[in-house]
Parts: sequence; structure tokens; C-alpha cells
Amino acid sequence: MRSEAYKPSTVQELCDQLGVTSAADFRAFVRLLNELEDAGDLVRTKNNRYALPEQMNFIAGRLQLKARGYGFVVPEDQMEADIYIPQSALNGAMSGDRVLVRLREDRGGKGAHAHREGEIVKILERGNDRIVGQIALYAQHAFVTPLDKRFPEDVFVPMDGVGGAHDGQVVVVELTSYPTATHGPVGRVVEVLGYPDEPGVDILAIVRKYRLPESFPEDVLAEAERIPLEIDPDEIARRKDFRDEAIVTIDGDDAKDLDDAVHVKRLENGHYELGVHIADVGYYVKEMSALDREAFRRGTSVYLVDRVIPMLPQRLSNQICSLNPKVDRLTMSCIMEIDGQGRVVSHEIVPSVIRTAERMTYNHVRQILEDGDEALRARYAPLVPMFELMRELALILREKRMRRGAIDFDFDEIKVRVNDLGEPTSIEPRPRSIAERIIEEFMLAANETVAEHFHWLGVPFIYRVHDDPDPDKMIHLNLFLHNFGYHVKGSAGGKVHPRALQEVLNEVEGKREARMISMVMLRSMQQAKYRPECTGHFGLAAEYYTHFTSPIRRYPDLAIHRIIREVLTRGTLSPQREEKLREFVAEASRHSSERERIAQEAEREVDQLKMVEYMQGHIDEEFDGIISGVVPFGLFVQLENGVEGLIHISELADDYYVLNERQMALIGERTRRVFRIGDPVRVVVIRAVKEDLRIDFGLVEHLREATYVGGEGPGAIVYDEDLTPKARRESEKRRKEASARGGGRRDRSDTRERAGRRAKAHGRAGVRASDWDDGEEERSARPADLLAHELPYDAWDEEYPDPRDRRGKRARHDRASGQPNGAKPQRAAGDRSEPASTRRGGYRTWPTWESEERATTGRRRGKASRQGERTGAKRTSQSGKSSKRDARKRKR
Repeated sequence: MRSEAYKPSTVQELCDQLGVTSAADFRAFVRLLNELEDAGDLVRTKNNRYALPEQMNFIAGRLQLKARGYGFVVPEDQMEADIYIPQSALNGAMSGDRVLVRLREDRGGKGAHAHREGEIVKILERGNDRIVGQIALYAQHAFVTPLDKRFPEDVFVPMDGVGGAHDGQVVVVELTSYPTATHGPVGRVVEVLGYPDEPGVDILAIVRKYRLPESFPEDVLAEAERIPLEIDPDEIARRKDFRDEAIVTIDGDDAKDLDDAVHVKRLENGHYELGVHIADVGYYVKEMSALDREAFRRGTSVYLVDRVIPMLPQRLSNQICSLNPKVDRLTMSCIMEIDGQGRVVSHEIVPSVIRTAERMTYNHVRQILEDGDEALRARYAPLVPMFELMRELALILREKRMRRGAIDFDFDEIKVRVNDLGEPTSIEPRPRSIAERIIEEFMLAANETVAEHFHWLGVPFIYRVHDDPDPDKMIHLNLFLHNFGYHVKGSAGGKVHPRALQEVLNEVEGKREARMISMVMLRSMQQAKYRPECTGHFGLAAEYYTHFTSPIRRYPDLAIHRIIREVLTRGTLSPQREEKLREFVAEASRHSSERERIAQEAEREVDQLKMVEYMQGHIDEEFDGIISGVVPFGLFVQLENGVEGLIHISELADDYYVLNERQMALIGERTRRVFRIGDPVRVVVIRAVKEDLRIDFGLVEHLREATYVGGEGPGAIVYDEDLTPKARRESEKRRKEASARGGGRRDRSDTRERAGRRAKAHGRAGVRASDWDDGEEERSARPADLLAHELPYDAWDEEYPDPRDRRGKRARHDRASGQPNGAKPQRAAGDRSEPASTRRGGYRTWPTWESEERATTGRRRGKASRQGERTGAKRTSQSGKSSKRDARKRKR
């Protein structure tokens, strides 16, 4: 079928070509065709002819819906570009479904840079059968509004499927009927989590939303219980014995799954011996056992602020596999001889047995090496010389990585601490100390050594890869760097070496734009993933890299441990075994990458949830922060404690601001005032809404004022701090005069008071009253599943809907139904009309006044709207015709 000569053929024609003659073979062949068709590997035409999807302009992929209802299909072929799917072309598909798409339009470009539109013609596999949401009870039925905004339709629940849930509770609903072009989804409540404000319900809802398995099946627990806690002496005899070495674990204070231990000593030739000993989980978790199947399904452990959802039962993760102090444990060891330049001159990978001397923490090692804590140095006196040797070797290894061009983004990790009720008590940045750097460098060295060893053996393996950055992103990065006088070398056509990026980071170190450039550069990188091919790791500038060091919490590490033992004990693999392993590592790589992304999204959402809850106790307080993102509708600001929120553009009341993508800045049209990524600001917390995972800031002070003077390059933006005192005063005076001439928005001093009054008047959190919204309400929620720098270009649609559309719908619906304004209307089964609290909206285009006459008209309309004066046709029209008539009148 893949040959150029093939033409779509019927079943009989295919049988003739393939020599299928017997009735039994014919039936088996037809079953095979049906299976391939159901899987999306074949397409059957209206004339019952079979062809490959690509021959018929079809593509299989996974649908990702956006909040407004449209979405994108991510093709299974990673080299293909995403396909835009309008809402009218979904044909009942939901976010997460595996679908078959017919291409409608190709707007140019090739490969991953093409711009294509399509229509879903078949749903190959449903991605979700359960949805978490908040239930609203009506007289004869109920609706569940999904918490995940990628599911824009409410789920209809008949009254016999409510399952005892009360109005307003968070529930898990199982879908009994999926949406069609004319009917919404139908389901039944299978679990009631509780009211949103009950302790623990918020995180539990996220756990259910991402389908994170909290408990283990009975057969898995039973198999774990059968594993003895004592090590077989015969197994110890078959392994290399390192129990006489001074080996330690170094982990966080609250870590329980200790899966790596290290030792370092000086050899007689002056070289270093580095031993990295990893818990031999593969010895206990046999291939295709119940434990193995469950570990594969989970893919990774998930670390939330108040709990850990482990990949393996605690009997393994915290007991027999954990490298606890002063007990014998089975390990897989990588022993490396390293010279003074950081080169691994020889190595040995061997099954082993160890007995760790101490369970060290990062804090204790840091206090010993950096603070010189006398009490700790005395307590661990026999180990202090080894810790100092570890520091010496770690710095050598890091210097070697930097020489070859590895990129080092030195961002602090944010730690959210909660009490027993799950309430956040503190948010603390956790900088990397020498203790973290020691373990980081030693684990990197072991991962690279193991990857190179088995790459040259040619056996099936799972590698950790990081692809080269997208050429277009590198070109845009270079354009951005040009604004500051920097340049990424060797970036013609977008192809760069990681050393070129690190050289830029070295050049900007200590300068005011350092953090800004680091953030932009990080966002230009690809996401690392697992792959059965060793294609290198761009960020580490490593040709060979894998994950070998965490088999308790990552399935790829566990899988390659079993492969390592099999190769070391058998020597060679049979062709049949090698073929089976190649199929396994391909599937394990794909599945593990997917589970890793899900775990990361869940961890980020929980962190953001607790950050919002923490900031609810700091309303009206002021904080210093850095502008971390610039978008058309405002500024994302990251505080010193890692909390991130939005200054909506309506809070910048002195001018109309437009986005300059090249400068990554909002620039005032009249004042030329600049808000640029990386600028320090002082903000006040206006509101924090857990339901929307949203924190809203108001601007108190811009701590690095600047003016856009036009053009490109380093001179396009002039900072006040670079001017003389006299020139600085003149610059401030010009900005104030320009703002006064333009009329601007209302003075910013009453922003908090106005927002508070409006929120109280509407009687609920989440209502914004910006001074250009004709006195209507609008939501300003940040997507729960994204970081600020990952905010999609369509976020404005959902997070800042046009309030006039919403009020118009509500008013017309109330008049038609005869209900008083704001009453809760009944909704019938299958009713696909949007309720009054619909989450859909549209982009708002900010006005760009081209003449004083139009500016005056705009100000007059803004004033009228603030006073509540409305002309029905112009204010309630959703089609925009009234504004078009106005334009024609002005032309006449």
C-alpha cells in the first residue's frame, strides 16, 4: 500500500493481490482490515475501497481543545504541524480524543511549520470517560460544569444519576453518552468529592481531573507483600560488594524514597573514583508482573504539596528498595575513574550490594561545606574529607560541561509548604546550594556514561533526548537579543550550538537584562522527552544521555535497569528478544513522555492553587516583582517568592498600551512608556480566586521607567536610570503631559477601591470592572493548566470575554423566558445553548486613534459608558453591525 503504484482497492482486489484464497483466511483478513480501520491505520472510502490515511488526505492525531471550543489536532507523526479544528468541525470529539482528520486547507509552510486546517471525520479512541466538575441541581435534572476549561460543554445528568450529590458540590461524572453535533454529553455521578471550600477537596479534584491513581490494585499489593524484606545471601554472593566503602545518600529533609547513593575517593594516580549506586528496583519488579504493569501505567511518581502519589507501593519505594542507612541493599553501580579535566577515562557498570554509612540531607552538607558548621563537622567528622573531595570533583565536572557548551539556567525552585489541613503556610524559593550541585553533577556523569556504554553496544534502550530549538524561535530570539546589542553566534538559518546560547548568558551575567534574557531563552527551548534513539541532549550539550538514577520514581529508569542486567548476565540478545525489546522501548518511551507531562501539569496546577490560596490572605498588600510575561491583555508579574499574577491592561490607566512583540514590551501610544519583560515593579494584590487559579495585581510603581524612542536595536528603548538627573526629569514630564493630553483612563489611585466595590456589588469573586467595559462584567482568569510563558494566543477568548456579549445574551434570555433579571433558568436535556455564566467570549481589539477627532469620540463614549448611559442597539448588538454603521456615518 505504501508503494507509489498502489491505488485504493476493494477487499476482493486486495485478496487477489495478496493471494488470500481460503474462506478462513478471507475471514481473518477481513477482521484484520476492520482492526486497522478502527485504529486509523487504514481508511475505507464510500466505495468500500481501502487506502492509507495519507493517501486520502487524512491524518491521525490527538485533539487538544481550547476554552472557546475550537482546538488543534497534534499528529502522531512528530514532524507534522498541528492542525487547526474549528468548533463546527469537531463532530462530537472531545479534548484528549484520538481522531482522524481530513485536511481542508494548507496555508503554506512545510513540515512542522505548516499552517493547516481540518475537519474531524472519525473518533478513533475516546480520551476521557470521566470529568470532574461542579454540579448544579434543577427540578428534574442537573448539569455538571467541568473544572477543566478544555471541556467547554456542561454535562447533563438525569435526576436518577445524581447519586446523592448536593447543589454546588464537586463531583466526578462518568460519561454515558458523548456529545454529537446536536446533543451535549450525558453522564452520571460516580463520586462526590465535597464542597469546594472543604479541606482537601481542591487538591483531590485535581487528582481526579488528571486521573492520578491514588491506590494500588489488590493483586499489585499482594505481589509486593510477597517480596521478602531480607536479601538472599546467594544473591549477595553473585554481586560486587561495596559494603566497605564510605557511601552516603544526600536528599531533601522529607525524602523517603532514597534511590541513589554516592562515594568519592582519590586514586593512587591522582584521579578520582566516583561511585554512583542506584537502587536495583528491576531485581524486584519482574518484567510483565503485576507490579511492572502498574508501574508502566503510572509512568512516574507525582509529588504534590501535601502528598506523594508513588509509582511503586511503599513496601518497595520506602523499604526494601530505599537505600536506608546501615542496612544491606541491592544496587546497580556505575563506577567511574575521572581525571583532573573531568574526563571519564574508565568505567564499570555492575550489579552490586552496598551499605550506606549515613543518610545526609542537602541542608547538612551545605552547612558543612559552605557555612563551616562546627557541630555538624564534628558529628560527621569521618565523612567531612569525602564531602570536600565531592565538592572539588563536582566543580571540575561542571567546568567540563560549561566548556563543551552546556546551558545553565540558574532559577530557584519554589517550595510551597502546607499544614495538616492543606492550608499554605509559606512559599519559599529554594536556591541550589553546593549540596544540590554535587548530586546533580554526579547523576549527570552517571547518566551520560551509561547512555554511551549501551549506545555502542547497540542494544534496545530508552534515552533522554532534548531536540535542537526550533529555527524560527532562534531567529526570533536573535531579533530580541539585537535590542540589547547581543547576538547568538552561528544562528544563520536558526541552527545554533548550545555553547552560543551559554556565551550570551555569560555576557549578560550581572547586568539588568540578565534575568529577562534568561527567561526568554528558556522559553525558546524544546521540551525534553524519552526516545528509543540516541539523538543527544541539546541543553546539556551531551551526545549521549539517559535516565538511569531514579528507578523508584521513573519507569524509564526501571526499564533500562532490567535491560542492563540482562545484557550484563547474558552477554548477547537473541534476534527475537532484541526485536521484542525494541517494540517495548518504543512504546515505553512514548507512554513515559506522556505520563511525565501529565504529572508536571498536575504538580503545577496544585502549586498554583496553593499560591492563590496563600495570596488570599495578602489582599491589598504590596510586593516587589519582575515582569515575567508580556501579552496583549496585560503583564504577568512574578513576585520574589515565586507567585505569579496578572496586571490586566485596564489597570494601566495612563495610556492605551499595545504589544511590541520584537521588544517583548507593552508600549503606550501617546506617552511611549515601556513595560518590558524583566522590568522590576511594585504591585498590590487586588484579588485571588481559587476557582479560576487567578491572581490579579494592580500596579503601584514601575521601578525601571523607560521610553520608546523608535527604531530597532539597543537604542530603541531609553531607560530613565541611564539619563542625567535633568534629562530624567524632562522625560517624566513629557510622559505626564502626553498622558494628560490623551485623556487616558481613570486615575490609578482608585483602582483597588473601585474593584472592591464592583466585586461586592455583584456578590461574587471573579468579577472585574474595567473602565472600558461599558459598565459590564468580565472574567479575568488565567488558564489552570499553563504557566504564564506558555499562555496560548487564544487565552484572551476565555479569560477575558467580551462582557457585552454576555449581558446581551442574559437580557434577551430573561425577556424571552419571562424570568426576572439574574434568575437561574431551567435547562432541558440536550440544550446546547450557553447559560448566563457561559465561559465563552471574544477578543477585544484595543483602539488605535488615528486622529484627534476619533480620540475625542472614543473618550466621549468611554465617559458615557462609565455613567451607565447605553443605547440599546449599539450596546447589545453581538453582530457588530451598529459599529459598522457608525464607521459609514463618519466616512459620510
